[in-house]
Amino acid sequence: MTTLNGLPIMLVDDDPLQLRLLSVAISWLGADCVETFTSGREALAHLDAGKEAGLVFLDLNMPGMDGVEFLRHLVERKFDGALVLVSGEDEFVLDTASRLASAYHLKVLGAISKPVRTEAIGCLLQREHARMPVAGGGTSRQYAAIELGQALLRGQLINLYQPKVDIRSGRLTGVECLVRWQHPEDGLIGPDAFVPLAEEHGLIDELTRAVLYQALADVAQWRREGLELKVSVNISIDNLTRLTFPDMVSCALASIGVAAQDLILEVTESQPIRDPLTVLDILTRLRLKHIGLSIDDFGTGHSSLKQLRDYPFDELKIDRGFVCGAYDDAVMRAIYLGSLDMARQLTITTVAEGVETVEDWAFVRDTGCALAQGYFIARPMIAGDLKAWSARWSARFREMTQ
Repeated sequence: MTTLNGLPIMLVDDDPLQLRLLSVAISWLGADCVETFTSGREALAHLDAGKEAGLVFLDLNMPGMDGVEFLRHLVERKFDGALVLVSGEDEFVLDTASRLASAYHLKVLGAISKPVRTEAIGCLLQREHARMPVAGGGTSRQYAAIELGQALLRGQLINLYQPKVDIRSGRLTGVECLVRWQHPEDGLIGPDAFVPLAEEHGLIDELTRAVLYQALADVAQWRREGLELKVSVNISIDNLTRLTFPDMVSCALASIGVAAQDLILEVTESQPIRDPLTVLDILTRLRLKHIGLSIDDFGTGHSSLKQLRDYPFDELKIDRGFVCGAYDDAVMRAIYLGSLDMARQLTITTVAEGVETVEDWAFVRDTGCALAQGYFIARPMIAGDLKAWSARWSARFREMTQ
């Protein structure tokens, strides 16, 4: 569980009794630096005085300044701590407020209904610990296109791989390739810091080519080690504006000696499709070459029913926002189950992303999803660690099913 020792925590609730109960629960979990406030204005004044808050428990329904208004003030102050939303309102209101806070780019650990239970807080913090990235998460600074271009030339981009497993048998069926920038000064940089930059400055084809060739080379090496699996590589909508893209992919497969059936291209829509006819042309050619096509993060952004109708996808990845914690959230569960049922009727393989706890695993298993990936199974790893991990996972899966 994430330790609360030394973490500055703010509790904001207009009800003194609720504040007391929440304070006792937080203290029981190890918190030793807790400030309580009976209004949003008091809490903001505390922050404006230069005080820090790494974690804020916020009641949504307060007189004077409600929780939604308080969120806007946190955004104005560039608050970079974490939030837990608390309310006696129904689950749908809590879920809507959580989405609003996330849209404001605030870090929301979760939402808890009143009366607050210590077990609920502990479970939420444990889930957050499962999501925490390994050390070396990079930096928030902005990079220039010339820096990324130099990184491509110098081979500073590296591939990590997150396993995808068959939920029923536990068999490792494939991996998703996740690109990182090994920056000489800033450490390991996540794709959010450089993929949009590549798209904006015309470097996305070069970036995708570098990732693809390395991923296929790793697939070939795994096969030599006795691991037969598929690799999923994320591509940008911008890659699908060049009619030569399928030929580039075919050349990569042929030059490294990997079968087309062992490659899945995950279409990540970071922006609307501007030329749907060209996209349809390219995706159809890729499927004719027997390359798998996956619609990534289904239910978010521009990924939608229209894409399923228009394009020849054979895999649907249910976004982690509808998987992690869905066992305990009616809204998330309904969306997840609807996506699962629709994919079944379309005979499309389903992948549950964001399986991060044993409860998530049990939920996707019991609902009949085909494949799963997430921190409960494995964190992203370098190619050389996959074989040893596979042996450990096989033993672990046997223990779970005994």
